[in-house]
Amino acid sequence: MKKEIRDNMIIEWDVEIKMDDGVVLRADVFRPIKEGKYPVILSYGPYGKGLHFSIGYPFQWQRLKQIPEVFQGSSGKYMNWETVDPEKWVPDGYVIVRVDSRGAGRSEGFLDPLSSRETKDLYNCIEWAAEQPWSNGKIGLAGISYYAINQWAVASLKPPHLAAICPWEAAADFYRDMTYHGGIPSTAFWRVWYENQVVKVQHGVGERGPVNPINGELVAGPETLPDEELRKRRVDMEKIILDHPLYDQFHKDRSPDWSKIEVPLLSCGNWGGLGLHLRGNVEGFIMSASKEKWLEIHGREHWIEFYTNYGVQLQKKFFDYYLKGIENGWKETPRVILWIRHVDGSYKLRAENEWPIGRTRWTKLYLNPENLTLEFDKIEKESNVEYESLGDGVTFLLPPLQEDTEITGPISAKLFISSSTSDADIFLTLRAFSPSMKEVFFYDYLDPHTPLSHGWLRASHRKLDERLSTEWRPYHTHDELNYLTPNEIYELDIELWPTCVYLPKGYRIGLTIGGKDFEYSGEPVRLGHFLMSGSGPFYHEVGDFFRRPKNIYGGKIRIYGGKNKASYLLLPIVPPRDPEEQKKLDEKISWLAKHMRVKE
Repeated sequence: MKKEIRDNMIIEWDVEIKMDDGVVLRADVFRPIKEGKYPVILSYGPYGKGLHFSIGYPFQWQRLKQIPEVFQGSSGKYMNWETVDPEKWVPDGYVIVRVDSRGAGRSEGFLDPLSSRETKDLYNCIEWAAEQPWSNGKIGLAGISYYAINQWAVASLKPPHLAAICPWEAAADFYRDMTYHGGIPSTAFWRVWYENQVVKVQHGVGERGPVNPINGELVAGPETLPDEELRKRRVDMEKIILDHPLYDQFHKDRSPDWSKIEVPLLSCGNWGGLGLHLRGNVEGFIMSASKEKWLEIHGREHWIEFYTNYGVQLQKKFFDYYLKGIENGWKETPRVILWIRHVDGSYKLRAENEWPIGRTRWTKLYLNPENLTLEFDKIEKESNVEYESLGDGVTFLLPPLQEDTEITGPISAKLFISSSTSDADIFLTLRAFSPSMKEVFFYDYLDPHTPLSHGWLRASHRKLDERLSTEWRPYHTHDELNYLTPNEIYELDIELWPTCVYLPKGYRIGLTIGGKDFEYSGEPVRLGHFLMSGSGPFYHEVGDFFRRPKNIYGGKIRIYGGKNKASYLLLPIVPPRDPEEQKKLDEKISWLAKHMRVKE
């Protein structure tokens, strides 16, 4: 361990934390110079605690630099990907602890991301931090994505000194949120992510890896091991995912037990986090047993809002209350904070009391296969439409809206389908169009051409968990296969991920049903190692290796509508609240509204 004073902080590099099985993890600790006992913000993850944001993620860093407020009061020298900036937190009386997860960065051990072993390590790190002489014994967890996903998992173990969590853009269910959308395997993201963000800083990469620009130490440890030895010391991420096609103990070990999460929480999601994060943030708010919980959902880029004045002030007010005991009015904050999206790219901050929003008008739009329309009224005439199972599919359109309409909340669809083969992968995309039929896209999360929502279901996974299912959020067990009899008609209930948009009069809603990932019609955009073409990096590849063989998933599918086969889309239409009531509710987040970024 090396200790020094830099930039008005005491910094301890490579503090050793010994685990219960003898493996030593290493942490960097940033704390105030003044002696005292302070609350701790802790993070644990595989990206290399010594890897500067600009070195590991240059594209994202350049985008971040375009937001001047991010660097107000900070040199940016200590910024890591998806963790808090010590220069923004230490002056306000917090200790920041960054731990390299087992087998990553400067921590030894076998690399197995998001495993139960990692969750136990995080538990141990929390309790270690609580015992340090500079700690007041109250530990908070903060961070984006990976550093948020494992917050759900460790909260299920109830560490005694875990006082509050803020999972920011956090998936939760390893099966439903991350690797098998509706039972359809999605490993492209995990393959690229693992090789380019994790393996490159695996412990033992040593001299072949990056250097910490602050202290000159090797980010991936002092030892340089051959590739073959490194492979022996890590799991094959894509293989283990594909080896577990059903929701079994493997996935349960990597997912939270909502009934055991009782810690105060602030769950912050992104409307564009389709395919990874958004569902987990919403499910965590709805399903967790915590009696003190808040949901916030914002928009725009995946990694930026966490660092803006808005994001930092939101987090600090929450943690000041639960970690410092400051009576700052946090408990008066409405339980739901939403950035309402508008088609011009602007947002309006609004407070709500619950999720789904209580005044929602659940509206069924019936599918008419004869003319490919969506209709408010039930359709008497039965008809069907056929498409290639692995093709672009068909799009059903609603006539122009007769009034301004807000759609905010969970979405579902009921479809009657048949397949020429023994199974079918159904891809749903909720879309919006201007009066001139120009499609509405948002630059959300990672992809600049994100539609309103996506939903997926493998027909053989259609079995519902009746205990957890609602009409607006069907919940599938994914624990058995029920194959189809070719050309026989089946009823499917499909979850689409939540959305939010305010559509002016004259705009139109569309639902595309197909057999492949949605693709933007223009030129795709490359972001780092990923090609963005409308579905982000969350592709569902075809082929035997990816458990989508063409002989099973490459036939023809028919969609039925009308009479007793009334397929429909269920939308959450939200009418405005009484203006005076809304004003009173919004006043409770006026302290937050003043920090919002305007449209850029």
